[in-house]
Amino acid sequence: MAEPEQVSLPAVHGASALTGDLALPHDEAPLVIFAHGSGSSRHSERNRWVAARLQEAGFGTLLMDLLTDEECERDAHGEMRFNIPLLTVRVLGVLDWWGRPAGLFGASTGAAAALGAAARRPDGVRAVVSRGGRPDLATGPLAELRAPTLLIVGGADPEVLELNRRAAAGLTAPHELHVVDGATHLFEEPGALDRVAGEACEWFTAHLAAPSPSR
Repeated sequence: MAEPEQVSLPAVHGASALTGDLALPHDEAPLVIFAHGSGSSRHSERNRWVAARLQEAGFGTLLMDLLTDEECERDAHGEMRFNIPLLTVRVLGVLDWWGRPAGLFGASTGAAAALGAAARRPDGVRAVVSRGGRPDLATGPLAELRAPTLLIVGGADPEVLELNRRAAAGLTAPHELHVVDGATHLFEEPGALDRVAGEACEWFTAHLAAPSPSR
């Protein structure tokens, strides 16, 4: 696997700078950009674990902090962490910085930002995977989404599962709803995150690219 390189995106839609960890096995590797949930960051153990599995499959990954350290420090009541329009614009800024089509992996509220950004960048996002996402919070109608979308939800997360079922019913893009039996919202149960990573690898391989793990 490629060693992650810390990157800084200056002046991204109101932020003085955003920080991310970019791992590219080679220059032409298809990239998956991670949008984290509220209270999380690029250091999320769950997302880093999924990113490592994607890297083993030949994908590049970019784990971005959508808020600066200063914003996190003064966001005592969580207004910015739950400001989905702001996070969506930040994801759009990351896509613009990358400048090439990419995939998006969003978790929890980060999935809402990923879905909203994908709907606004139909030529820039080729596939979306949502883990325990909140599609009901996405900005703009999901009917405008064109990227193939995989919604992964824990079977023991009934409220979020129902929200994802309703969202899936309104999607016109190619999509699937995958339920991980027995998993709760954070997929902490044994084997649950393995299932998430496996499904994500298959989805991105089918819709973003088909890399060889040996490349």
